[in-house]
Amino acid sequence: LAATQPSTNWHLKENAREHHTNKFSSEELIVRRGQDFRITFNGTEKPEQNLIFLAETGPKPSKATKTLATFGISSTVSKEGWSAVLQSTSSNSVSISISSPHNAVIGRYKLSVQIGSSSPASLGTFVLLFNPWSSGDDVFMPNKAECEEYVLEEFGIIFAGNKNRISGFGWNFGQFQGDILNICLSIMDRSLYYRQDPVTDVSHRHDPRYLGRVLSAMVNANDDRGVVLGNWSGKYEDGKNPSSWTGSGEILQSWKKSGFKPVKYGQCWVFAAVLTTVLRCLGIPTRTITNFSSAHDADENLRVDEFYDADGNHLERGADSIWNFHVWNESWFTRNDLGPSYSGWQILDATPQEQSGGIYQCGPASRYAIKEGEVDLDYDCPFVFAEVNADCMYWNYDSATGKKTLIFSKSTEIGVSISTKAVGGDNRVDVTSDYKYEEGSAKEREIFKKARKKLGLEDKFDPTAPTQEEIEQKPDISGKFKVAGSLEVGKDLNLLLVLENLQSDAKTVNVNMTAWSTLYTRKPVNEIWKDSISVTLAPKEEKQFPIKIKYPEYLQQLTTDKTIQVTALCHVEDGIQVLVQRNITLDNPAIDIQVLGEAKVNKEVVVEVAFTNPINTEVKDCVLQVEGSDLLQGILELRIPPLKASEKSSTKFKLIPSEAGPKHLLVNFSCDKFADIKTFKMVNVIN
Repeated sequence: LAATQPSTNWHLKENAREHHTNKFSSEELIVRRGQDFRITFNGTEKPEQNLIFLAETGPKPSKATKTLATFGISSTVSKEGWSAVLQSTSSNSVSISISSPHNAVIGRYKLSVQIGSSSPASLGTFVLLFNPWSSGDDVFMPNKAECEEYVLEEFGIIFAGNKNRISGFGWNFGQFQGDILNICLSIMDRSLYYRQDPVTDVSHRHDPRYLGRVLSAMVNANDDRGVVLGNWSGKYEDGKNPSSWTGSGEILQSWKKSGFKPVKYGQCWVFAAVLTTVLRCLGIPTRTITNFSSAHDADENLRVDEFYDADGNHLERGADSIWNFHVWNESWFTRNDLGPSYSGWQILDATPQEQSGGIYQCGPASRYAIKEGEVDLDYDCPFVFAEVNADCMYWNYDSATGKKTLIFSKSTEIGVSISTKAVGGDNRVDVTSDYKYEEGSAKEREIFKKARKKLGLEDKFDPTAPTQEEIEQKPDISGKFKVAGSLEVGKDLNLLLVLENLQSDAKTVNVNMTAWSTLYTRKPVNEIWKDSISVTLAPKEEKQFPIKIKYPEYLQQLTTDKTIQVTALCHVEDGIQVLVQRNITLDNPAIDIQVLGEAKVNKEVVVEVAFTNPINTEVKDCVLQVEGSDLLQGILELRIPPLKASEKSSTKFKLIPSEAGPKHLLVNFSCDKFADIKTFKMVNVIN
């Protein structure tokens, strides 16, 4: 006798509240593993009959792969597997509390019940996620405020700029909005790992270490037609400029809408932000980390080589580079494969830089292993270690002869001001000391040596390395660039080149200077300016040389990263060359947001955005983009009429907040002269 189709009450509200899933707007039950949830169903004539439940996930559910569980009613929750405990019964309905194990596979499950000897009847589907609130889970995070921030917070601040001038911009992770959870589930089902062996892939989905690695590959489009296509050319006409995005939602929705075609375009913070959204959505505590002066060591020798020609132009030679900043992720979970001291924050990097295991994926690398120089541990520790620790070598390269000469080397240049957003606040927290011992300390050099030794670099002769003699040579002069005045797009750039004679006899110096617009990766894009001077420095004398680069000179050449590299290569007569360089990031003009009146749930509130054109020419093609989880649906785009010199524009629009609490509104203003002026405002929504 087949049972009639039971109807199920999933107790969506109370289960969601208990499981910290009430921010999802879903008609489907979403719960976390290792914790019980309640359901009630009817259609059972005699509830005291034998009830057998089936929970199954993946393409070929089986007990062997832990993707199928069958369990009856028991009096207590099982420590090991799935279990069901009877809560109450009435004439034709049963209320049951179902528990999953702490290490259950996550994903969408089908739940069925078999009554007596009849065939199983479907109760429906539910989604099971990681549970950082549960002490048995690999992602357990004991600090509740950190759980709130790293799993439930939809707003983030990503730090950028350069080590001399750190700035931050807001990002809407939006992990609980609309269809994002379903998109995250389909990301897992489109990975190379799943395509090659779906059964094995699904069976590994209990492990945050496995999923973190798989998703670091899927967020970039390389290898697997993943979510975002990287582009570091400075030309983005056939897609969106990476710096124009303000949240992950639009990117993930576009990927799905286009039939899973990679979204154009991303750079490091876009990959990191999208990975944050996906991992937070699945319940793995995750944050973005910005590393300033970040090394990209392509050949695993813990050394980054930069080349300059005689005129001081930065040459794109060799695969190594130093980025003004690089953004990656840290996710929180245990490392049962390495041991307890390696648990906690793990580094994942979805930016496609180098292949790992034949695929563009990176991590998880234990942050503790990086600090201790344990570069032989899984995964990708040598690459991450180099990002924060590599030594820098600056070379003069003569293309005619192919000869290279070391200008100088530096071991304290890389990996500074490693930054993340504070828990529950908008300020920057410096985590550099979690990645390495104090720069220049004996312990830091000892760890560097240990890492070199583990990579087999100590014993191997490296013909490309400078000689000890080259490293120890002492320059006769020193130099630096000082900023004089403001660093703003639309204003002239004023610098001072300061040269000092370190010797007690006079020195003649020929100085070749260049300024190039660059990407944030320091890739040179356009030459802006060059000049050369010849100077004589009296013994121990210091001289200053003013440099002015006018706004019209750099306006056309500037990239949307607003970065300029200024270089002076000083040829000292009868001495060694001295390289003076500075990477400058210009600030955009300010934009102002005001919320006019009180923000209340389901009530209209007016917001005003004001911008004043700071330059003495008209700006046109002005567009304002606005987004914010729980404040408005999707993205609002407003076109603004052209603005004359010094003219102020004021744009008003309405919001209808859908949820109470502190929410963030993100605004991005662009026009023909200024790209992506970003700001955000916290809006406190009351009931």
